[in-house]
Amino acid sequence: MKSNPISKYMLRFAACALLSVTAGCTNLDEELYDRITSENFLQTRDDVTRDFLRAFEHSYWSIQGGSTFMLQENSSDEMMTPNRQGDWFDGGQFQRVHYHTWTPQDGYTSDAWNALYGGVTLATNSLEDLEGITDPTKFDMTREELDGMIAELKVLRAWLNIRLLDFYRNIVIVTKVKGQTEGGVQATPQEAFAFIEQELKDALPKLSTNTTLGDNVTGRWTQGGAAALLVRLYLNAKVYTGTDRFADCATFAQDIIDGKYGAYALESRWDAPFDYTNPTSKETIFGFPGSFAQTHWQYDGGMYFWMLPNLAPSYFGFTDFGNANPKYAMQPGRDVDSVEYSFALGKPFIKFQKYKDDLRLKKYKNLGNSKRDGMFLYGYLPYTNPAGKADTVRGFKGPYPLFLRDQVGKFLDAKPGTKIADKVSNMNNADNNSGLYPVKYPYYPSDDANKISSAYAEVRFAEIYYALAECKYRAGNKAAAATLLNAVRKRNYPAGSPSLYKADGSQLTDQEMLDEWMREFLAEGRRRTDLIRWGVFSTGTWWDKKPDGDNHTDIFPIGQNVLNSSPQLKQNPGY
Repeated sequence: MKSNPISKYMLRFAACALLSVTAGCTNLDEELYDRITSENFLQTRDDVTRDFLRAFEHSYWSIQGGSTFMLQENSSDEMMTPNRQGDWFDGGQFQRVHYHTWTPQDGYTSDAWNALYGGVTLATNSLEDLEGITDPTKFDMTREELDGMIAELKVLRAWLNIRLLDFYRNIVIVTKVKGQTEGGVQATPQEAFAFIEQELKDALPKLSTNTTLGDNVTGRWTQGGAAALLVRLYLNAKVYTGTDRFADCATFAQDIIDGKYGAYALESRWDAPFDYTNPTSKETIFGFPGSFAQTHWQYDGGMYFWMLPNLAPSYFGFTDFGNANPKYAMQPGRDVDSVEYSFALGKPFIKFQKYKDDLRLKKYKNLGNSKRDGMFLYGYLPYTNPAGKADTVRGFKGPYPLFLRDQVGKFLDAKPGTKIADKVSNMNNADNNSGLYPVKYPYYPSDDANKISSAYAEVRFAEIYYALAECKYRAGNKAAAATLLNAVRKRNYPAGSPSLYKADGSQLTDQEMLDEWMREFLAEGRRRTDLIRWGVFSTGTWWDKKPDGDNHTDIFPIGQNVLNSSPQLKQNPGY
C-alpha cells in the first residue's frame, strides 16, 4: 500500500523544523512518494484543515511534554517529587528543580525549549502554507474563513511564545521556517513581548467569538482567548520587560467580563470547570478537547495520572490505565510530629483548611452517574479488590495499608497519630504515605460513559476575575478585589458562608492574594509564574527550601544540548 505523502512530509518536517530553531536543518529535501511536493500538497479543503490543525495536537501535548508542567510546579511551593525509598530519585534531578540548583546539563532545560519550539515551528510552517493561498475559493473557502484560520494559528503561536518568554526570557522569534538552514538570533525580552502583543492584537478582530461558534468552540482560539492571553501578558509585563502594564491588564480583563469578546460565565459548581461537560462550559475560554478513545494529555503520565498514589485507580474504579505511579504530590504543611511549619509560603492543604467549610476539602469520591465529591486524596483509600474482599490502597514498598498525610517522612506501617523516631522531612526522605494528592479532573469508573472526557481548560473565565482582582488590589482598591474574588469563591463554600471575604477587602494582603491564586489554580501549571510576579520565587522560604543566592533562577538556563546545536544562542545570565 502506498504511503500517504502528506503524512510522511509533515512528520519529517516536524522533526526538521524543530532543529531549524536551534541548529538549523541543513537538508530539507524530501523523498517524494508521488508528484505532490511541499509547494502543492494542499489540494482540497480537507488538506487545508489538516495543515491548520497539525500544530494544535503538538501544542496540547506541550502542556506536560518536555517537562513543562514539572518545571512550573516542582520549582514552586506547591508540588514535589521526593525520593520515595529509591523511587523517583532519578539522579537527583527533581531535587535540583525543588532547590533551584538546576544546570544547563539537566535534560529538562533543553526539553522544554524543544517542546515549545516544536509547536512554534509547526504553527509557523502551517501559517506559511495558509498565507500562501491566494485564492481560497479553490478550496471551497471564503477569505474570511482562511483569515480566521491564520489568526488562530498566530494566537496559538503567541501562547507558545508567552510560555517560552516566561521560561527563558531571551528567546528566538520565529516567523519563517521554510527554506531556513540556521536558527535566528535571540530577541530581547522587550522585543519578544512587543512581537507577541502585536500578533495578538492583529489577530483578535479576525477571530470568531464563542457565541458564533457555539458548541464547536472547544479547541478554537476565539476573540476571548486572544484577549485572555493579552491579560496574561500584561499581568506579568513588569517581570518580562521591567515596565508595569497592570492598567492594560485591567482594561482587557474588564472588557472580557463585560462581554466585549464573547459571552462567558462562571460555573456555579467548583468542579464543573474540570468535568466532562466543560467543552461547552461558558467558563472555558480556551480548552484542548480530550476523550478516552483519542487524546487526553492532562490525564497522561506527565501530568495528572502521575499525581496519584499507588493503586488509587482501584479506589476510583478506573482501571483502564493500570496502576498509578506517585511522581507528584502536594508539599507538606506539617512536620513528622504533625506540627504546622512556620513559613508563610507553600503548605497548600493548610491553605485550603484555613476556610473550614470549603467543599473541595472533602475526600475525593465517585458518586455514580458521572458525579464526584471532593478534590483531595488523604487518609486510607478503601476499595473492593478483584477477589471481592474489602481492601485498602497499598504501596509497592511493603504490604501495609497507606495512610496519606500532609507530611513527608518514613512513616511506613505506622498508624495515624503514632510518633516515629525518624524526624527527617526532606526531598530525600519520603515514603508512599508522604504527601496528599489533588484530583481536579475526575477519574470516573471504567464503566462510566463519561470517563476521561474532560477538555483541558487552559484558560478559564475565573482567571480573568483573579487577574482583574490583582490589578485592583495593586491599585489600592481592596474592596473591588474582594468582590471579584468572591464572585468565583462563592461556589467553593455553602450558601451564606463566613469564608467569603469582607466587602471592604480588609482581609486581603500580598500573602492572601498569593494563597488564593494557589487555592483556585492548584496544579494548573502556573504557580512558578505567580511566585515570580509577586517577587518571592527566588527570595521565599517553603518546605525544605531556603532562598536562592540571587534572582537569576527566575528564568531557566538554555539547555546545553540546545546551545551546542546553535552557536548563535547565548546562555542566560547566571548560568
